[in-house]
Amino acid sequence: MRKRLLIVDDEPSIRRVLQALLAREGYDVELAVDGAQAIAQLGERQYHAVVTDLKMPGIGGLELLSWVRANDPGLPVIMITAHGTVDSAVEALKLGAADYISKPFDQDELRQIVAKALRAEELAGQEWTPEEGRFDIIGVVPSMRRIFDLIEKVARSPTTVLITGESGTGKELVARALHQQSERAGGPFIAVNCGAVPEQLFESELFGHERGAFTGAVAARQGRFELADGGTLFLDEVGELPLELQVKLLRVLQEQRFERVGGVRSLSVDVRMVAATNRDLKAMVRSGAFRQDLYYRLNVIPIHLPPLRERVGDLPLLTEHFLRRFNERLGRSVTGLSEEAMAALRAWPWPGNIRELENLMERAVLLAEGSRIEASDLHGLGDAEAVAPGDGGDLEDMDLKQYVRVHTAKLERARILRALESVDFNVTRAARKLGISRKSLQTKMKDYGLRGDPRGGRA
Repeated sequence: MRKRLLIVDDEPSIRRVLQALLAREGYDVELAVDGAQAIAQLGERQYHAVVTDLKMPGIGGLELLSWVRANDPGLPVIMITAHGTVDSAVEALKLGAADYISKPFDQDELRQIVAKALRAEELAGQEWTPEEGRFDIIGVVPSMRRIFDLIEKVARSPTTVLITGESGTGKELVARALHQQSERAGGPFIAVNCGAVPEQLFESELFGHERGAFTGAVAARQGRFELADGGTLFLDEVGELPLELQVKLLRVLQEQRFERVGGVRSLSVDVRMVAATNRDLKAMVRSGAFRQDLYYRLNVIPIHLPPLRERVGDLPLLTEHFLRRFNERLGRSVTGLSEEAMAALRAWPWPGNIRELENLMERAVLLAEGSRIEASDLHGLGDAEAVAPGDGGDLEDMDLKQYVRVHTAKLERARILRALESVDFNVTRAARKLGISRKSLQTKMKDYGLRGDPRGGRA
């Protein structure tokens, strides 16, 4: 079943842009010109998410958010704020907004925020049993049970946690579980992908800035630390922090005080820090790329997530979960996997981990010819490298749609890899060379299992 979104904005041009952008992502998009019309439509139809402007005549975004929380508490609401001024974002997040984005918005960021909100909505609507996992995380193998026990032990403490593991292993799910099981669950959960923030904007992103602090700072802006006050701040890909900012982060962790960029007044916050990385921070400390004192300050409670290849015992539960999700989303009725298909999944090394499995299952559910997924439905297993260039027999058996999809994926992966190798795996320079945004490149790298330079270079 396609997801239905409601866009609420009093500016016709913004409504049209959002509708066109999100419709291209496969969503059914409906529009409302203000909060009153949105409430009327919400009372008549079911929606999976609301994207609303904050400031509107009559019933504004905050009033609409309050109505949704009272009448449909599981419905995610994403706020759009104007011109980078997010003073009301704190109130919106505390009232239960799923996330916010500033005008003028980045299209890739909007796509990711909507997808994340919809995924959280799906998880919130599911019932989980001890036989499937805990804390909205699927897993029954011993390594995952130990992680569940550790989450339960440390969630209520203010202690900093460092989550490590390969890309696609579910580090943000663990961070959210720590927040939701803590006494801060009623406060905001603010996630920052350090790998997606331009280096020159890191300090402003974390600590905010005053008006006129630098060119383009037309208004004061709160940073993520202020937004997370009373809640949890999740720094994903913390290994990407520049050295000069690591010093400032260490000070904030020690003193819980900081100044905005261009400001002179110290601000105090009460924030629980959870960090995550797919890089070897110990090796980075030895090479001088990461501060040793910050590493020890972050690594108070380490939680390491095993790669999927080390927890193949969870594959039946994970595939069943994705079957249910994609049957509903795609209007299919696939009942399961054959023994041969499951054997193929167990044998695959899963360089992209659970994210790779999710993408594969969506493809397989969509393309399955019968009532269940057969090994022959797993063309392009993983990152499309499963079909070798010289494997003419398999290729000839594909229909045209599958043939084009597999070869397109192979060509795209090879082009991305060449671009990364040509700039020593510098993601920013590679994205510029490919003509796409850094966020888009990082998403594609994760989808294709490209985790960075195997020699240890920057990813």
